[in-house]
Amino acid sequence: MTRIDTQTSGAAVTVRGLVKHYGETKALDGVDLEVREGTVMGVLGPNGAGKTTLVRILSTLLQADSGQATVAGYDVARQPRQLRRVIGLTGQYASVDEKLSGWENLYMIGRLLDLPRKEARTRADGLLERFSLTEAAKRPAATYSGGMRRRLDLAASMIGRPAVLFLDEPTTGLDPRTRNEVWDEVKRMVGDGVTVLLTTQYMEEAEQLASELTVVDRGQVIAGGAIEELKAKVGGRALRIRPADPVHLRPLAGALDELGITGLATTTVDTDRGDVLVPILSDEQLTAVVGAVTARGITLSAITTELPSLDEVFLSLTGHRASAPQDAMPAEDLQEAAV
Repeated sequence: MTRIDTQTSGAAVTVRGLVKHYGETKALDGVDLEVREGTVMGVLGPNGAGKTTLVRILSTLLQADSGQATVAGYDVARQPRQLRRVIGLTGQYASVDEKLSGWENLYMIGRLLDLPRKEARTRADGLLERFSLTEAAKRPAATYSGGMRRRLDLAASMIGRPAVLFLDEPTTGLDPRTRNEVWDEVKRMVGDGVTVLLTTQYMEEAEQLASELTVVDRGQVIAGGAIEELKAKVGGRALRIRPADPVHLRPLAGALDELGITGLATTTVDTDRGDVLVPILSDEQLTAVVGAVTARGITLSAITTELPSLDEVFLSLTGHRASAPQDAMPAEDLQEAAV
């Protein structure tokens, strides 16, 4: 079987009708997905939605019950050996050998990927420097902090210069500083031409990294598209009104609450930004608010509209709130690892 020319198709990952059952549980129920070359596709979903199962199938760790998938031009089911040479995988838990040093971990993986000894050494040295691990290169991985192990795990996934990188909730359990370092490195990889499929429950992570999103729930794709497109689909806007004089901030909020416009939600005073936030559902409400403020004689310095947050989009689509970043592995993520 020959490799599909991704330069012609423009897609680094293509999934059609993917199905996977665990007994009576449908982990994946006819998933369709396409990831363009050189982009980051964020796959969002609550615990147990099937995100990890999808990654395991695409990285050849599991076999699907039915459906088709190609990654980097290779058929996942029929060409697993060829595919493994052109992909990288970082899961929810660091998979490095704790008895080996950081350098030995990377060198070993390079040799397993059939890199010549000299090239494996060069790649190990370069990646340790790139991930700020040079000083700890000779120390056993067991002595590394959680953030250092995660960086070593990412470096290991890059040793073979993958065309496609799978990141399955890569920043779970990391502190904010290390999380930002991981994000910076992922952006650098994409800048080098790597295609990334990222599963996450962190909305900030999705906004930082992904150019497109796919939302999965109960094994099915329920929405997809660019972030702004998803926000527009959910509907609802917020009107930000800033008085010219900060003294008028709370009087402005009180005036808006007294308007009695049908369906208008309660206003919120944002003292940090110096404006009032008013959720609106229609252009008629927007016109009524602006007209009422003008009639009150309050001089405004700015008035803008904004779409709902990605967290609100997630809640609207799935009925669940997204998880907030934590410094420890939540019990729910342990359960998700089984699915």
